[in-house]
Amino acid sequence: MANFVFVTGGVLSSVGKGITTSSIGKMLQTRGYKVTTIKIDPYVNVDAGTMNPYIHGEVYVTDDGGETDLDLGGYERFLNLNLPKVNNITTGQIYQTIISKERRGDFLGKCVQIVPHITNEIKRRIRLVAKQSKVDIVLVECGGTVGDMEGLPFLEAIRQMRLEDGFANTLYVHVALVPILDVTSEMKTKPLQHSVNELRRIGIQPDIVVARCRKMIDLEALRKIALFGTIPENAVFCSYKVSTIYQVPLILDEQGMGKYICKRLGIPQKRPKWNEWKRFVSSVENPHFEVKIGLVGKYAGLADSYISMNEALRHGGAACRASISIDYIKAEQFERDMTKLKLLRNYDGIFIPYGFGPRGTEGKIKAIGFARENDLPFLGICYGFQLAVVEFARNKCGLEDANSTEVNRETTNPVIDLMPEQRGVKYKGATMRLGAHKIRIKKDTLAYTLYKGEEILERHRHRWEVNQDYWNVLQKHGLIFSGESPDGKRMEILELPDKFFFFASQFHGEFKSRPSSPDPEYYGFVKACLDKKQGKTKAEF
Repeated sequence: MANFVFVTGGVLSSVGKGITTSSIGKMLQTRGYKVTTIKIDPYVNVDAGTMNPYIHGEVYVTDDGGETDLDLGGYERFLNLNLPKVNNITTGQIYQTIISKERRGDFLGKCVQIVPHITNEIKRRIRLVAKQSKVDIVLVECGGTVGDMEGLPFLEAIRQMRLEDGFANTLYVHVALVPILDVTSEMKTKPLQHSVNELRRIGIQPDIVVARCRKMIDLEALRKIALFGTIPENAVFCSYKVSTIYQVPLILDEQGMGKYICKRLGIPQKRPKWNEWKRFVSSVENPHFEVKIGLVGKYAGLADSYISMNEALRHGGAACRASISIDYIKAEQFERDMTKLKLLRNYDGIFIPYGFGPRGTEGKIKAIGFARENDLPFLGICYGFQLAVVEFARNKCGLEDANSTEVNRETTNPVIDLMPEQRGVKYKGATMRLGAHKIRIKKDTLAYTLYKGEEILERHRHRWEVNQDYWNVLQKHGLIFSGESPDGKRMEILELPDKFFFFASQFHGEFKSRPSSPDPEYYGFVKACLDKKQGKTKAEF
């Protein structure tokens, strides 16, 4: 039987439950235990796929095509896992299942209720993940905050799991904020106390409390948390502000959290092996160089919109012993004032991320053209790949009105067009080209140098693609399509061999980037930025 660790949060969202969950998993992994993670999202959406990134951050894509919460990306990066979409549970999924069963008559005339029918479905899904993954410990993060109306059925379900699975096999970890007042510099534990009281009112007594604070909590604050939380003092830990999130499992383990969890679950105490993780953290904390990236995007107001891309760039930076400085630049400003393009000269490389719709599109195209004409290292992902095709078609192939039909349905040169199988699609949710697909790479190309092979498997999320009718004219003018689908019907990678580094992909390499194994296209981009900055004549890998 697997053990279950449930992580809840109080006071406010985004307090750090995801990083705490990942850190617990890392502490257990370094001790030789096999773990998996589940994210519970109480929103009524079936998945994250139809939400604007400004609302909920990026949409993370799994190998099996799930459009999930961004926390799954954090789990995968910390724990070097490839998680399936069943590891993201939402209110929408639960109610959709129960209502379908009711309509079929599965409940045999019973009155369908939150308890037991909704809570039973929640427990079934959690246990299904445990059964399928065959792990020692299942970590379950409950999204939102204690007291949220939509989260109550999930908290009730995990309360019941302690009764059914036993005290020894279940562990409750509560994460809450301990603010420091600017006026008095006092650490205030009252908000945390209130969230613990609310949790207990629901019927859950936390076994461990993690205080989130700007700095390490003092002894007085720790004792207050233990006293009012009704837990031993050695069950209180602090996740304080650090220079990189990858330090968090180390600082929590130094406080004894890993040891305490093993003791509480009654599993053997094993010596943790942190050597590889510490080497990575050291490379992040002690860079020899700096690389400045200009990210020109549509969602520049919220860094979480690009969280996997940011981390992939930092993974590449760590491999080059370089710190990565990212400026988020609103693409629309280049549409209003082209003279502002000169600002891009301040960066070592230009990055164009994913996006949807017309807003900011022309600004991104201008930024791509600036990078190409001035031979600035360039990387484009998904929409960035498509807009690189549009820019090249307009300014090198003479197709002045070239565009994507996503932006302009009436364009006479639709170099980017809707995929044929997407033309009859009416529902938006989970209908894109999603998940991992094979890509065939051509030899003697930059792509082949980066990926060191002729076939790769990468994750996708798109509806539009390069129009086959324009392949020849694009290649005739010097664009190289160095990666394509195995059947040769889709172009996946482009590059310009006459440039220092000009590379773009239809897929999202960031979803498979890991701290100790940076994604090749992101690593190549960062290295090219550094090489050019250092005066080298051509990127060498």
